[in-house]
Amino acid sequence: MKIKKFLGQHFLRNKKILLKIADFAQIEKGDTVLEVGPGEGGLTEFLLEKSKKVIAVEKDAQLVEFLKQKFKKEIISNKLQIIEGDILEFSLMGTIRGNYTLVGNIPYYITGEIFRKFLESENGPKSITFVVQKEVAERILSPKGSILSISIRAFGTPEFGGVIKAGSFTPTPKVDSAIIAVRNIHPSSLDLTLVKKGFSHKRKLLKSNLGIEGALLGILGRCGIAEKARAEELSLENWLCLAHHLNFGH
Repeated sequence: MKIKKFLGQHFLRNKKILLKIADFAQIEKGDTVLEVGPGEGGLTEFLLEKSKKVIAVEKDAQLVEFLKQKFKKEIISNKLQIIEGDILEFSLMGTIRGNYTLVGNIPYYITGEIFRKFLESENGPKSITFVVQKEVAERILSPKGSILSISIRAFGTPEFGGVIKAGSFTPTPKVDSAIIAVRNIHPSSLDLTLVKKGFSHKRKLLKSNLGIEGALLGILGRCGIAEKARAEELSLENWLCLAHHLNFGH
């Protein structure tokens, strides 16, 4: 199978690691799984074993044909549906009804966009399990420090599933990867426009980015935030408190 670097393809063929990802997703027999970027179908095999149905979205037309041949039987029995397309343009309407689990070895350059698309969706998944860059996983797991971490924590609970060494992939990426899950997904009570505004100029103090001055400075103290704090120093609780006092939120 010819690898297309412009699609961010790195194939994972180690069955022990693929099973570990599928296990970490905590799929139940009655679940529908939406798989992002099935590639050669290595993870798909384990997802099919564990779930009621798998809907796999693959951007590479050549791989779509490969998957259709590999999983002929599962497609005929309606256990597997393969959709050719870009996951960022994928519409959940009419494709998935009710609860589903999102799983994938995703192209790293769209990690943040995929998380945002599905966490902010009206029909969000009950859980997400992704293989991401190890550094990104560490950022997500940190209770402070980035828009990505705060955004994900506003919707659910991130969990670490282990490191995958770069040499496990073909072609070998420059960095190690990690398995990460987001569980207990729920609608967010935090308006993320506030967080984005707070992070808008990283070198500036939070109060400058948010235009907090004069009488409003007391809000920082009420929320346990130092007057000279920067956005990366805040926890989710700090942001929720700020949103409440500044009338940001749903």
